[in-house]
Amino acid sequence: MSKVHAFNEVAEHNKKDDCWLIIFGKVYNVTSFLDDHPGGDDVLLTATGKDATDDFEDVGHSDDAREMMKKYYVGEIDSSTLPVKHKYTPPATPPPTGNQGSGNLSKILQFLLPLLILGVALALRSFYQKE
Repeated sequence: MSKVHAFNEVAEHNKKDDCWLIIFGKVYNVTSFLDDHPGGDDVLLTATGKDATDDFEDVGHSDDAREMMKKYYVGEIDSSTLPVKHKYTPPATPPPTGNQGSGNLSKILQFLLPLLILGVALALRSFYQKE
């Protein structure tokens, strides 16, 4: 039977000379692999202290890499000790107010004012060329 580790215990292993990761609910001691990791040791060290499953999956590791993980396996994570992931919920948008009309007016002016200036400039140019 494999050992079950609490999250806080695993999170303490977050240094170059002692590095454990949580991936797919399993705990891996990857200390001896840090120097050999193709992405460098920083990638692994930044994945400590959390569930690194998403980080691992985002990279798209090969089947060989997944097979290699077996030799670093040290047990399972006690899922009841994992921190709760908070799902992002965007802030509620305020209901439209009566000022929406002024917003549209400023958009119209931003479009028409340059045209008006251009029209005046062309008219003045035309007027002064006739003299």
